[in-house]
Amino acid sequence: MSKGKTIGTWILSGLLALAFLGAGGAKLSGAPEMIQNFEGFGLPIWFMYLTGAIEVAAAALLLIPKLAPIGAGLLIPTMIGAVLAHLSVAHPIGQMAPSIVLGLLTTGLLYLRRDRLKALLPGGAEAVTA
Repeated sequence: MSKGKTIGTWILSGLLALAFLGAGGAKLSGAPEMIQNFEGFGLPIWFMYLTGAIEVAAAALLLIPKLAPIGAGLLIPTMIGAVLAHLSVAHPIGQMAPSIVLGLLTTGLLYLRRDRLKALLPGGAEAVTA
């Protein structure tokens, strides 16, 4: 990986980790706005805590290069769920924007870390054709 791509990947990983640590931490701490959101989506509060735990764990994984694809892999379906939850209550695009942006960034990180992702697959990187 080129030096520029490496720096970009670290910056993206760090920003995503901070964002998901903050969002997950707010859920785990039972922030009133998070409770209100999950109740508004018709989701049980235990699901808020589960989502928060996934976000915090994935944030930590994003900072470990070999495990970053796993973190991104956990966050992509989480963010798809966030977008669908917002759509289910007809939130305006402005309220969905953070979910969409974080989902796109997480997908981008998975793309940047694709070599590490290939190494996690059975048979290693050699089993996957370029």
